[in-house]
Amino acid sequence: MNDSLVYLTLAEAEPFLDEAAALGAHEIGFTGGEPFMNPQIVQMIAASLARGFDVLVLTNAMRPMRRFEAELLALPRDRLTLRVSLDHHSAPVHEAERGAGTWEKALAGIDWLSTNGFRIAVAGRQLPGESRSDAQAGYLRLFSRLGIEVAGGLVLFPAMDSAADVPEISEACWGILGVSPSSPMCASSRMVVKARGADRPHVVACTLLPFDPQFALGPTLADARRDVALNHPHCARFCVLGGASCSG
Repeated sequence: MNDSLVYLTLAEAEPFLDEAAALGAHEIGFTGGEPFMNPQIVQMIAASLARGFDVLVLTNAMRPMRRFEAELLALPRDRLTLRVSLDHHSAPVHEAERGAGTWEKALAGIDWLSTNGFRIAVAGRQLPGESRSDAQAGYLRLFSRLGIEVAGGLVLFPAMDSAADVPEISEACWGILGVSPSSPMCASSRMVVKARGADRPHVVACTLLPFDPQFALGPTLADARRDVALNHPHCARFCVLGGASCSG
């Protein structure tokens, strides 16, 4: 977790869960950093499932998650998906991003989830110069070798180069690209964060932009029900041109 954010508590999360239910939301996602660093994460997952939401948890499947094995096994599984971050389908590239020894730990976590019947998804990366089909084929070979079913699907994220120049997104871009304005995550989803030193959580437009004040939308989900201007480079690079989504 970024040092500028602190962990949500169950007591802070529950009003947002109730509001989300009242507004007709159907999925709750948990991300971080690593959400299993939050000591109350399983309680919040359970509270979300109890309200009838589909729940997506983004995790690296390593030691923080494994500390909660007993608690996870006690949860109902029919609406729960754990999406594991593998930065590539090869160990050297993954460990260049995550650190030495993280590959085998992540695979062990995936194996534990699979063995215990959890619905698994995987978030990977398509490297610069690597075609999408080659990246997909590499991950599929890995899943076959591991003998796991990735029922939640494979999501490939584009490369994120903050220094790269990207075009602005205009209204004409949607027709040119053949992309719907409703496709970016911020068209229908919101993220709840709590900044260090803040009295209460607040709602932001996007998981990629939790610190940019222009994307802070207010203290409640109702306050945040308004259009979001796609005026950050990540909007073009990641969502519109990159076609990526942090949701399920």
